[in-house]
Amino acid sequence: MSAPVLNRRQAVALGAAATACGFVGLAMAEETPMRLQVTFPPGGSTDIVARIIQPRLSELAGRPVIVENRPGAASQIATQYVAKSAPDGNTLLVSFDTHAINPFAKSRLPYDTFKDFVGVSLMVRFPLVIGANAQAVQGRDLRDFLKEAKTNPGKFSYASTGLGSMNHLVMEDIKRRSGTFVLHVPFGGGGPAVQAVLGNVTTLTLLSYAALRGQISAGKIRPLAVTGAKRLPELPDVPTVAECGFPGFEAYSWIGIFAPSATPAATVQRLTHEFQATLHTPDINSKLTQAGFEVVASDGPALDRHTHQEYERWRKFVEETHLKLEE
Repeated sequence: MSAPVLNRRQAVALGAAATACGFVGLAMAEETPMRLQVTFPPGGSTDIVARIIQPRLSELAGRPVIVENRPGAASQIATQYVAKSAPDGNTLLVSFDTHAINPFAKSRLPYDTFKDFVGVSLMVRFPLVIGANAQAVQGRDLRDFLKEAKTNPGKFSYASTGLGSMNHLVMEDIKRRSGTFVLHVPFGGGGPAVQAVLGNVTTLTLLSYAALRGQISAGKIRPLAVTGAKRLPELPDVPTVAECGFPGFEAYSWIGIFAPSATPAATVQRLTHEFQATLHTPDINSKLTQAGFEVVASDGPALDRHTHQEYERWRKFVEETHLKLEE
């Protein structure tokens, strides 16, 4: 079949449309990119969320969005980088729960968590899934595992994403409540923690469902419990920690966006609207939900309040237990 022949009016219209699209693409390419500084290496929850929202955020913001991983020092490297960045809305921190924990977990920080940052949006929160190497444990859930650990002291260990991370504190709380010893082995992020469990370097870890989903589906990691108030729809047969003998227990990790504190209020508000619109886009919302994340999409002040609340909760826990959070 021969190609259709355009008349003069159609050709002019098509040329105009192509020119317009070219200008839009060129304008977007020339816009200053938004750079999202992720505090952990690829494979962890912060990285997963950042990359899920990246394409749609770029469309809504009308400029390129670049995800940059700056792992290390329990989130301090990326956080310090953003604290020292120009307050122009172009460099933002994709923060993990360590943002609220580091102020009391670290004796010295190269920034002030509460003075050097302003909240943009609490994007998501999520319960941790306690997942074990499927060949290393006999029990089917957390209750069974703790019984096995009590009869085999010193046999089992768990991988965290670092000293003072949420998964470190949560597991230490479970150990305290159960009177069970499980050795803590800190790693530099969710990806390395998963690899440690797969290689049986450690017995288990506590991460988002998104970070463990592939290995759970493959039968290599066995989910023992979830730390939220209710079971995950994606894991209907996996009990909560509360159901395993700890009534009232619940804990969530969270991921938020922060900007340098000197960023103009109007810029922060625009960024908040861009992130909220992205998170409420049906396909993005669905992807996050299916990965086990609960979409919050708050404004900046709500994120700042949440950070203070988490700081107070876990600071009190560490003081009461005299937990060591630094080498």
